[in-house]
Amino acid sequence: MMDNVFDIANISIEELNKRCENTMSTAIGLVFTEITPSVLRGSMLVNHSNCQPLRMLNGGASMAIIEIMGSMATNLVIDRSKFVALGQSITGNHFRPVREGQTVFAEASAIHIGQKSQVWEVSIFQAESKLVCKGTLNMAVVSIISQ
Repeated sequence: MMDNVFDIANISIEELNKRCENTMSTAIGLVFTEITPSVLRGSMLVNHSNCQPLRMLNGGASMAIIEIMGSMATNLVIDRSKFVALGQSITGNHFRPVREGQTVFAEASAIHIGQKSQVWEVSIFQAESKLVCKGTLNMAVVSIISQ
């Protein structure tokens, strides 16, 4: 994990959640809850919008959490007037089920922040810090001036 990647004095959790209204985040119920100098955190109640027929967290919802958390984190550390961050690849490993009605918690932390790419690790936990899923998101940082 890299230290001091976020300028937390200029980032509002309320604004992050507002930016994500009417997107996949709201569709699955993911909300951003905290930002520290090195970690972006979120949470989601497992419910009818993100579970599978057995009434457990859908693996696709976990992958969506990884994508959303990593993408938002990337976009918080680039100059959005000059660059756009685009997802290149995502991987995830599922470790345990989470039943409908429980809450999951996600943490995104940087593995690599380069000029043209970033790599973020996202861990999803349930109560008592039990690991549910861990994934990696690779993002391309592309100049909007050259497009």
